[in-house]
Amino acid sequence: MALLQENVEEVVRGAVEAHRDDRGALLPILHDIQEKLGYIDATVVPILAKELNLSRADVHGVVTFYHDFRKNPAGATTVRICRAEACQSVGAERLTELVKSRLGVDFGQTTPDGGVTLEQVFCFGNCALGPAVQVGEKLYGRMDADRLAGVLEAGR
Repeated sequence: MALLQENVEEVVRGAVEAHRDDRGALLPILHDIQEKLGYIDATVVPILAKELNLSRADVHGVVTFYHDFRKNPAGATTVRICRAEACQSVGAERLTELVKSRLGVDFGQTTPDGGVTLEQVFCFGNCALGPAVQVGEKLYGRMDADRLAGVLEAGR
């Protein structure tokens, strides 16, 4: 569902007002907007650029540089796989390929039914229990593809 432009503008201006005096305000503002809208809609960029007296390229560059910012709404469940060195050393890359194959999506994409969005992160601080995966808000250690499939199935 497309967001109403007036809702987007209201959210952006509210986030700017909440963080205008913060040092390096752009990142907290973007996080605030994503928390409220679920993603950074393309219409946010020109509004935010005008509010902060930045160029659209400056805002777009930050939105596209950081993997945390979504450009589209997330699915009902977000699956984040840790790809840091510790998790890679215990099978995160193999797990990633299996999960991508099973879901039929790449990182940053959502399954066609809107059920699952797959994302990558580079450390949960759960290195001793790698590979680490976060499903929704819950963090899992020593994850494998079959266990992850079970977690996702239980969540439906």
